[in-house]
Amino acid sequence: MPVRDPRTAEIISAAIDVHRHLGPGLLESAYEACLVHELRQRGVAVARQVALPVVYKGTRIELGYRVDLVVAESVIVEVKAVDQVHPIVEAQVLTYLKLAELHTALICNFNVHLMRDGIKRLVL
Repeated sequence: MPVRDPRTAEIISAAIDVHRHLGPGLLESAYEACLVHELRQRGVAVARQVALPVVYKGTRIELGYRVDLVVAESVIVEVKAVDQVHPIVEAQVLTYLKLAELHTALICNFNVHLMRDGIKRLVL
């Protein structure tokens, strides 16, 4: 039986609530904004469109990478609204975790019939 993580459980609960109210078919930006609103309503700290520099051989290089959400300064959330999450997205999010020096991420794909089918938890 998987261990329940209270940090990701609250995010998943908020994503399910957003999905219940909006359903599939909107743009990622709409889900992102509503998820931020929902999390803040629940008293959860969330930063949106967080700059993520690349550190190459000890040099910080600003390349314009952005993480959709960072929740409670500990969980990256990548918001998607696609037919299927491509495996490269998982690789990208794992790289984001390394660059951000965090350990947990969620990919939330809102373009699904049931939100539980659109959530992928990644741990570094």
